[in-house]
Amino acid sequence: MTKLSSQVKGSLNITTPGVKIWRIEAMQMVPVPSNTFGSFFDGDCYVILAIQKTGSTLSYDIHYWIGENSSQDEQGAAAIYTIQMDDFLNGRAVQHREVQGNESETFRGHFKKGIVIQKGGVASGMKKVETNSSNVQRLLHVKGKRNVVAGEVEMSWKSFNRGDVFLLDLGKLIIQWNGPESNHMERLRAMTLAKEIRDQERGGRTYVGVVEGENESDTPQLMEVMNYVLGQRRELKAAIPDSVVEPALKAALKLYHVSDSEGKMVVREVATRPLTQDLLKHEDCYILDQGGLKIFMWKGKNANAQERKEAMNHALNFIKAKQYPANTQVEVQNDGAESAVFQQLFQKWTVPNRTVGLGKTHTVGSVAKVEQVKFDAMSMHVQPQVAAQQKMVDDGSGEVQVWRIEDLELVPVDTKWLGHFYGGDCYLLLYTYLIGEKEHYLLYIWQGRQASQDEIAASAYQAVILDKKYNEEPVQIRVPMGKEPPHLMSIFKGQMVVYQGGTSRANNPEPVPSTRLFQVQGTSTNNTKAFEIPARATSLNSNDVFVLKTTSCCYIWCGKGCSGDEREMAKMVADIISRTEKQVVVEGQEPANFWMALGGKAPYANTKRLQEENTVITPRLFECSNQTGRFLATEILNFNQDDLEEEDVFLLDVWDQVFFWIGKHSKEEEKRAAATTVQEYLKTHPSGRDLDTPIIVVKQGSEPPTFTGWFLAWDPFKWSNTKSYQDLKTELGNSGDWNQITAEVTNPKVDVFTANTSLISGPLPIFPLEQLVNKPVEELPEGVDPSRKEEHLSIEDFTKALGMTPAAFSALPRWKQQNLKKEKGLF
Repeated sequence: MTKLSSQVKGSLNITTPGVKIWRIEAMQMVPVPSNTFGSFFDGDCYVILAIQKTGSTLSYDIHYWIGENSSQDEQGAAAIYTIQMDDFLNGRAVQHREVQGNESETFRGHFKKGIVIQKGGVASGMKKVETNSSNVQRLLHVKGKRNVVAGEVEMSWKSFNRGDVFLLDLGKLIIQWNGPESNHMERLRAMTLAKEIRDQERGGRTYVGVVEGENESDTPQLMEVMNYVLGQRRELKAAIPDSVVEPALKAALKLYHVSDSEGKMVVREVATRPLTQDLLKHEDCYILDQGGLKIFMWKGKNANAQERKEAMNHALNFIKAKQYPANTQVEVQNDGAESAVFQQLFQKWTVPNRTVGLGKTHTVGSVAKVEQVKFDAMSMHVQPQVAAQQKMVDDGSGEVQVWRIEDLELVPVDTKWLGHFYGGDCYLLLYTYLIGEKEHYLLYIWQGRQASQDEIAASAYQAVILDKKYNEEPVQIRVPMGKEPPHLMSIFKGQMVVYQGGTSRANNPEPVPSTRLFQVQGTSTNNTKAFEIPARATSLNSNDVFVLKTTSCCYIWCGKGCSGDEREMAKMVADIISRTEKQVVVEGQEPANFWMALGGKAPYANTKRLQEENTVITPRLFECSNQTGRFLATEILNFNQDDLEEEDVFLLDVWDQVFFWIGKHSKEEEKRAAATTVQEYLKTHPSGRDLDTPIIVVKQGSEPPTFTGWFLAWDPFKWSNTKSYQDLKTELGNSGDWNQITAEVTNPKVDVFTANTSLISGPLPIFPLEQLVNKPVEELPEGVDPSRKEEHLSIEDFTKALGMTPAAFSALPRWKQQNLKKEKGLF
């Protein structure tokens, strides 16, 4: 019987973030040493536990990885251990089935330096990679731009193609061959993997050389080695295009109810996109099919034990019934411990004790309240994570300039209209604030709901001109009317008023309505705005304060659920809306004239105040591409600042706003298509996203704390210290003189001896330092081994010449030894 051993249970520290790996050996889980993490044999199965900490919350992922040549018994054991480990974690983990060649992005994300898949396995005696082994001979095909997977392929030129990177690993020498059509990132990632093999598996005692496929003649010795090992190359295959998943396929969601109450599995389709959380009943199990790309199995906490136990099998049977590929990815989700990837396939997702979750961003007239946190401007730059959560760079006390789009040009807004936003207009606001001595800029692009398409286009065009004027440093924030972020409100200190239509232009031909109703939201000068809504009774709700402006009076209507702070802010903003006398009206005690102004009394939302909105936001980072003429977003799991590459553009989705980060060396067309790219992302999102979600364009080097706060330990100087691909190549420690190592590979020494040969190995004869330093082979004393000159020195001369003891020298990696010998004239 396969059972989680007490030894495994005892070794599980479930409160410390990190990765643990076990290999299935003789049906038991055997721990894999950490220095070989990321290296897998195709004849084996593995169980991987990954623990992550977000804030104070721990999340668990258990993967079982199936090698293509592993046995059915091993596969079954790995699956059972995964279920048992989840039980040990009290159903708090997400279970993943990973099949060689189709690993999930979540799985690859655990191995940032890459994954190596080797031939063999425990059954063939491959227990582990031999450290310092010099008799390795293998060819690795490196795939992937970000989290790479290197699979062992046939040692032949037939395995090569023009578009990928290959590592020819010969034990004491690793040659990285870059296909002429491979890209910069693939080359960089492959080099990281080669260095990882050198330093982790070989203890540094291996050379790494690079052949650029477009300039093979620059490295003749390395090409000589490749042709010696692989044979002469007759042809080179064309590049193989990367498999591309259409966004439409990712968005093709179908939810199925699963039951085995009659002794056999019955699957019934219950819904298609867009999905809502209330479709998932706690008493049942469900399959969510994401266009055949991935199968999610959701286990209700009150479902019967047998159904829960058989969850993975149900998913595998579903794959067979649908005739999907056998390597289709599978995730088992526990009720209450769902992953962010799963949650965001639903239009609305809430967690226990929180009423409003992921879904539409806050809309006017809704009953739910936004949690108000006491604002501390000083904490924003010291603690960027606070800035990110509260979406504030400071307290709004910086300098502001406001323009309105008029005849498609920028016209400064008169100071008396500052804080007044009309739905028929578009505005640009340039906000300047200081961090230390340096000026930083936010450029808000506010677009009215009634503005013309020409004006909306002109606002975007004028923003580009203004951006260039300030050296492309401003962070651009597109604000659709009704989606005003907290920081924009804080600029106007509780005096922001948004009108449904109209304009603040001179000679406005539109008549001003005699009766207007405004909903006031906010508890302080940092988060308050008044938003015009239809002047009728049905627009009211019991949780807010409303200002009703008539020709003779201005009413401040206070719902039963509003707070004292909200009432005070309403009084302040009412003075901006109307100069007439103010009359405070408490819900339930309205005068007849109040209802008459609203066209008569009518039912409105009067539910008791809902619980505070407290969305648990899981930020998600995507690398964006539009190269093929269609939008593609590739998610980066477990992301950090290192994942932001200067040559690319990225999208950071924090649900109620989306950041678009532009790398310094990204393509011009990608920069120009920023807004279109994010809009396309929102349109193709599986959950059916709010298309009015604010979009914030951020440029490398000008990131505000509202962006950097989503990254752990953001380093503002990172890119000034980043090494280029050429720098890293130089750091490999090779001078370009490959003659000796080439000779060792192409003309291996054969030990030949006769009956008279002395087989006694002892210390080499000692010679004075001056007879060995900078001497060509023909001038060396008789009996000196030219490749081991340092061993012919006394300990005193050795330490003097090389600056360290023989013991310290022997502990160095081979390439460092050789470099030091060259430097000191002993090579």
